[in-house]
Amino acid sequence: MRIGTADSAVLLDLLDRRLVCALQVDGRAEPGRLAEVLGVSVRTVTRRLARLRETGVLKVVLMDRVADEAVGALLLRVRVLRGRVETIADALAARPDIPFVDIMLGGEEVSAVALTDRGGRDRLLHRQLPGTAAVVETTVHSVLHLFADAGQWRGGWLTEQEAAALAPAPPSTPPPLPDELDQRLLARLADDARLSAAALAAETGAPESTVRRRLHRLAAGGLLRTHATVDPRLLGMPVDANLWLEVPPGRLAEAGRVLAADPRVHGVVACSGPANLMAAVFCVDYEELYRFTTELLGPLGVHRVETAIVGRAVKRAGARLVEPGAARTGGRPPREGRSGTA
Repeated sequence: MRIGTADSAVLLDLLDRRLVCALQVDGRAEPGRLAEVLGVSVRTVTRRLARLRETGVLKVVLMDRVADEAVGALLLRVRVLRGRVETIADALAARPDIPFVDIMLGGEEVSAVALTDRGGRDRLLHRQLPGTAAVVETTVHSVLHLFADAGQWRGGWLTEQEAAALAPAPPSTPPPLPDELDQRLLARLADDARLSAAALAAETGAPESTVRRRLHRLAAGGLLRTHATVDPRLLGMPVDANLWLEVPPGRLAEAGRVLAADPRVHGVVACSGPANLMAAVFCVDYEELYRFTTELLGPLGVHRVETAIVGRAVKRAGARLVEPGAARTGGRPPREGRSGTA
């Protein structure tokens, strides 16, 4: 397996891609289960997983209960002075209430998603961003409805049967109210969702049997939903675009459902503003993005499309991504904190 920079056209091989896609289905799947479904040895799975994670190419994190928090979330488009985009993107990515940050192609705009309370929203929009000299303009859209989120996207390298075999059981109980131990477990899994019960027991000081019961209860309540974070360019999809769409109100729900069902879409929401629908799309090349626009969007009666190309993904689902070149050396992104320009 060769791993290089995303710009070097060095891609993960077929087994690596299938392994990443398996973890998209269930990020906590045991190596034995992964090996059985993928048709390889447990040793191979263990070795590949270790290499992917140690290089920082793959990170499996807990996915927030986005469906509960999405409505009212903010979609930010921040225009920045040339040469300051990295500073603003890093400052936004350092905030725990901002799980998604992208630098758009051209280097003058940062796109972000903010899940924050009213106080945090007002501080960010009315004081922090306007008070930053590098910020030229901020456009804010509120999410009105969630059709699909990043946790539902699949890279497409598994068969339907393989994906079904790996799919975890749906939540069977209402979400539990986490106590102190649950919160400690969730906090550790938020950064590394593949930690075993034994590792969690060692870190928390709780008996392993207790940790296993707690994990089972949290999973049954839908609190262990995972997200396998990987640069889509390493899966053969180098074009990452945000499409801002104007759709007739009478066709908005239909358009959202159609887009959510398309395997190239990794997020779609109805939102406020002139563009009432936003879809995030991964494509193999620009020609495929063109076909997506003409063949899928055309029949939906879309009045207008603004296509914004992502130059670099900085943070996805709460996880900082390895910067170009860092994977080759085993480098890791900086730890997140609350400080920063924004």
